[in-house]
Amino acid sequence: MTDILDKALAAARDAAGAAAEIILHYWRTGVGVDLKGDDTPVTAADREAEVAIRGILAAALPEAGIYGEEYGADDTSREWLWLVDPLDGTKSFVRRTPFFSTQIALMHRGELVLGVSSAPVYGERMWAVRGRGAFLDGEPVRVAATQRMAEASISTGNVKTLTGDARWDALGAMIRDSNRIRGYGDFCHYHLLARGGLDLVIESDVNILDVAALAVIVREAGGVFTDLDGAAPTLETRSVLAGTPTLHAAALARLRDATIDR
Repeated sequence: MTDILDKALAAARDAAGAAAEIILHYWRTGVGVDLKGDDTPVTAADREAEVAIRGILAAALPEAGIYGEEYGADDTSREWLWLVDPLDGTKSFVRRTPFFSTQIALMHRGELVLGVSSAPVYGERMWAVRGRGAFLDGEPVRVAATQRMAEASISTGNVKTLTGDARWDALGAMIRDSNRIRGYGDFCHYHLLARGGLDLVIESDVNILDVAALAVIVREAGGVFTDLDGAAPTLETRSVLAGTPTLHAAALARLRDATIDR
């Protein structure tokens, strides 16, 4: 498996680089916007970046399936499965807000084992392989050693559905007890978490393609990454609770208590 993962990491990093060139071209020149069936935006940058990524990944690991944001899944039942979001944060991209990235992850028999997260406008790329640690542009990163909620920096992303959930008040209590609250969203707060810049990330409305690579990175940086129920990420994952080990455990306990009390 080591040889496969070495080859896969090299291909994923190459694919992220190819996508970055396409995305930055359209960032500079501008691009038309279409709406998909769910009324979310899509651009030529999304589509062309995914085509480029698919070509590189398929050539490097032909035995793997590919599940992409724009062109769907060719086969999710294979032993190896790539998960690709060529331009996560298209809404930000089209509004000229630089909170977007390319996300490439690899699953082996349902377990996430590799992730590359590339933020081309920031010139920042993170990657990780199971058991090898997490890296930012080649330098190892580690989550903070924060132990107490009173010292914690919390970041929320899309929490729209959580507002109608029994756990909403629990989130409010954590915010009151924390040191500070931010809303970095998208790739940004996971990158900050993995390199010790904040301590806890909470989202209730995600797609696995948005966060699969980031899950590997956070875990390899020494953090814990689950959904809001404490389950490991799967293709069906729709929420995230990620943080330092101590704060993740404390936050999960509070969220579970809120559900029980309801």
